[in-house]
Amino acid sequence: MDVTTLPFSEIPQFSSRDKAYVEQDPRLRPFYRHPPTLTAFADALAAKQRADIDRPLLLRVLRDQYAQLDREEAVMANIERLADEKTFTVVTAHQPCLFTGPLYFIYKIASAIRLTEVLQATYPDYHFVPVFVTGGEDHDFAEINHAHLFGQTIEWENDEAGPVGRMKTTTLDEPLARLREILGDSDNGRQAFDLVATAYGNHRQYGMATIDLVHQLFKRWGLVALSMDHPELKKRFLPIMEEELFSSPSQPLIEATTRQLEEAGFYGQAYAREINLFYLSDQSRERIVRENDRYQVLNTDFSFSAEELRQELQTHPERFSPNVILRPLYQEAILPNLAYVGGGGELAYWLERKSQFAHFGIDFPILIRRNSVLWIDSSAAKRMEKLGLSERDILRKTDDLIREHVHAHASEELNLQAEKEALNELFDRVAGKAGKVDQTLVGAVEAERVKQIKSLEQLEGRLVRAEKQKHENAINQIRSIRDKLFPENGLQERYDNFLAYYLRYGPEFLTVLVQHLNPLEQGLIVVWDR
Repeated sequence: MDVTTLPFSEIPQFSSRDKAYVEQDPRLRPFYRHPPTLTAFADALAAKQRADIDRPLLLRVLRDQYAQLDREEAVMANIERLADEKTFTVVTAHQPCLFTGPLYFIYKIASAIRLTEVLQATYPDYHFVPVFVTGGEDHDFAEINHAHLFGQTIEWENDEAGPVGRMKTTTLDEPLARLREILGDSDNGRQAFDLVATAYGNHRQYGMATIDLVHQLFKRWGLVALSMDHPELKKRFLPIMEEELFSSPSQPLIEATTRQLEEAGFYGQAYAREINLFYLSDQSRERIVRENDRYQVLNTDFSFSAEELRQELQTHPERFSPNVILRPLYQEAILPNLAYVGGGGELAYWLERKSQFAHFGIDFPILIRRNSVLWIDSSAAKRMEKLGLSERDILRKTDDLIREHVHAHASEELNLQAEKEALNELFDRVAGKAGKVDQTLVGAVEAERVKQIKSLEQLEGRLVRAEKQKHENAINQIRSIRDKLFPENGLQERYDNFLAYYLRYGPEFLTVLVQHLNPLEQGLIVVWDR
């Protein structure tokens, strides 16, 4: 494998705010506490050591969850280390997507693992544990029910509603059958399928099945996976949920920060509501809204007075679920966490949270942009080398690449710019003479100029099209490479599923990622399989 890194500034597919954060644009500096640098972790460590983290509670929950998984010493050792006041976490999180969904699900985790290794080498007096938090309370089934593999879409259909992590795995037979068909019967194909099928087959609920799959993939690195859909964790978060329900502090704080971001030249990412909590059951997750002196759960018959809702919260905190506005607070209130590793879109909404964290007295973590990866397999690499395309070239639009290739390899000059300039000079002289004879003739000359220039442009287009026919094979190759590396004209990491790469490389695919990703060294990582 050859690995190169391209600066974020050269990647047109990334947003301006994404680049601004990575490049530490001073306009964004007021919106985070610590810069995303290795030295900044010294301050983060000092701050987090003062935080009120219930480590015994965290251990009880993790031991309970991992009792359902096969025992891996590296993982269990990391869980037990969390009892130590000098052990801290690096967190990433994602919804439990089908078969892990898009590649960046995997890249997030590999980035977090690598960061803990870097921190361990730099701060040897402490311990650092990579943690993956699964967003199993989310209820947007359409966001998690599919995976793209070799240009095909596998989709999971069921009639359940509510939090996806609580859905039953019994309806996964059809997606698994489809996966087996696509992966085929090679050694890696059987291994990949068995990995997924075993994880989903061992658990009744989908959320725990996803944790098992993540565990199987990354257990050798000691990754700890955590579901926060747990009564004891919710009880710990109860004071913040109570304040949110009855005082609604988050909305004005987030809205004020959004206005400040807009003044700095950036748009808002998340919409804060008056109450940023859902009411949760196995088959529903609905918003809580205040209507006059009552609290209603939308789309249900549930209605509470203030006192009734307060009693419900005290008795059943597990029935209350943070939305995107409160979820970061929940996570950071529970874990001894130093850094959150996420994509550009995620960090955008974290940048709206600093004042909210300060209000609730929770440490704001270091925000680390996960690594982005472009994986060029051997087939694409060979075709790119034959066409003379570099990693920088392939980032450009398909039509631009085709146009440049045709012009560069044309047997004759295709550009008629010189002829158009000569024609303009001719009409300038004609217009000058016409104006001396009769000024009204100048308009007729100009109209004829436009007509003739347009004719030349049409001829130029015909020349290019004729030349393209001579290079049809190369043009098809360019389109094919671009479609493969940028499916649906988007980033590979936002579309392809990791199993396509696991099928080719087996577990070595994950090893290469953990070895070569380092989210403190920013840029697009390009992996060439030459």
